Amino acid sequence: MSKLQRKARGERPTFFQDPNIDKVIAMVMGLAGEVAVLRDRLDTIEHLLEKKAGIKRSEIDDYKPSETVSARRAAWREQFLGEVLRIVEIEKEALGSEDGQPYDSAVALVEEEK
Repeated sequence: MSKLQRKARGERPTFFQDPNIDKVIAMVMGLAGEVAVLRDRLDTIEHLLEKKAGIKRSEIDDYKPSETVSARRAAWREQFLGEVLRIVEIEKEALGSEDGQPYDSAVALVEEEK
């Protein structure tokens, strides 16, 4: 059995001036992936429990979701990742806007108007 590499080869792509931001986003995305896997597994357990009272670990491991279940899970993941990445999208929009003001400045302006 071959072992997978723990590190990717080559340079990691960067998206922000501060490389620490890219590292934090990578960590958050790793955690988001784990949450999505856990949610799919919980969904499997709930689905199997609806059919019968007791289930075995092998039944969970062997479960193959239907197209409907897979579509529902994919929609949840899309919404979940949208929430996780919402702040990045806001920042990206702020950087791409004509006035070029960063997100924090825009929030400060809104707070002042209250």
